[in-house]
Amino acid sequence: MKKLVAILMAALMLVGIVACTAKPADKPAETVAQGKVFNIYAWNEEFKGFFEKYYTVPEGVTVNWIIVPSDNGAYQQKLDEALLNQANAADDDKIDMFLAEADYIGKYVDSDYTMDISKIGYTNADTMYEYTIKAASDVNGVCKGVSFQCCPAAVIYRKSIAKDVLGTDDPAEVQAAIDSWEKFDAVAAQAKEKGYYMTASFAETFRAFSNNCTMPWVDANDNLQFDPQITAWIDQTDNYIKNGYTLTAGVWDAEKTNEMFATGKTMCFFGPAWYYNFCMTNAMDPEQGCVGDWCIVKGPQAYFWGGTWLLAATGSDNTEMLKDIFETFTKNEDVCTKLVENENQYPNNTKVVEKFANDPNYGNTAILDGQNDIAVFAELAKDIKWENHTNYDQILNEGLQNKLQEYFNGSVDKDTAMKNFYQLIKETYPNIKLPA
Repeated sequence: MKKLVAILMAALMLVGIVACTAKPADKPAETVAQGKVFNIYAWNEEFKGFFEKYYTVPEGVTVNWIIVPSDNGAYQQKLDEALLNQANAADDDKIDMFLAEADYIGKYVDSDYTMDISKIGYTNADTMYEYTIKAASDVNGVCKGVSFQCCPAAVIYRKSIAKDVLGTDDPAEVQAAIDSWEKFDAVAAQAKEKGYYMTASFAETFRAFSNNCTMPWVDANDNLQFDPQITAWIDQTDNYIKNGYTLTAGVWDAEKTNEMFATGKTMCFFGPAWYYNFCMTNAMDPEQGCVGDWCIVKGPQAYFWGGTWLLAATGSDNTEMLKDIFETFTKNEDVCTKLVENENQYPNNTKVVEKFANDPNYGNTAILDGQNDIAVFAELAKDIKWENHTNYDQILNEGLQNKLQEYFNGSVDKDTAMKNFYQLIKETYPNIKLPA
């Protein structure tokens, strides 16, 4: 009996040892079901065109574009309504991705309506421009999206006018002549003597100043504050209007864009690659234009204008596709290369940029007569800053320009224009404390 008990105990111990040391069976990988409808909100069809050319949609997924023009804030209003209903929307109606511009991106990345893209497995690449990452990050540094482009901006000058005013149209010599605002103003006076305008819009230089502000529009205590750069722009524009160095037209007004025809008398325009490639159509008009009579240089100071960010919407049930889209338009070198070659874009990929910047055979023939604009922008992009931005920027920047335009064109005096600006702030943002 004792022997039998001993044998049974030994057997039980052996079973226990085997049970404790045996490798547990692998658990099957957990997969999250992905949606069959991918909804994208945008304000125009630019990125839609790139998406349809260069992105392969997963089999079984339908992409639904909701495009609302941005005029009078219509796009943001439609987007905001959809985001407010996101939690209760049916899966096929939920926003998966939406586009935002630099002027108002902070409003969305600082909200719960966008999600941390690291949570969907996306990691920002070291080939991306740092400012594009900062712009898409909330106050805690959590990144909520990516940009497929970088938008350094330049002075776009008319070579024939520069030759008449400065005696040269060589980019290096023109840059040396306008590499500070003091020099730029001096050349404006020279241009006037020759019968030309330096710029064609009262607001032409605004972003070159505002992108270099050293403090935000509104401080931590909700006080409105004017950065010296903003004050300098107001003073410069006041001087340009009084001396006839510029027109009082708005940035998008026909009076300004007509100056791009061959008959135009304006020496300088300000903008990034997307501006001269897509907005200077008058200059490229086969009958009235002046293709090839343009070059770009840095000008008085580095700045950027615009950019499109792709943001990940909280609640998306297509996170795998979101990650894939982000990677396609930032990390896929073949796609980024095609954006340059086929679309005249400046991609958010420094490796691809470097390739074109160092290519002696590359040049923009559409409008710049073969100048390697990527090489110029590659240098400018190094100095782009994303600092001192607030969620008030769009309304305050546009409001200041709109109210001052009434003064610049003689409709009201300067004090009235500023009072109108303050009234706009009071009605839009009652929390902001205005100057006494």
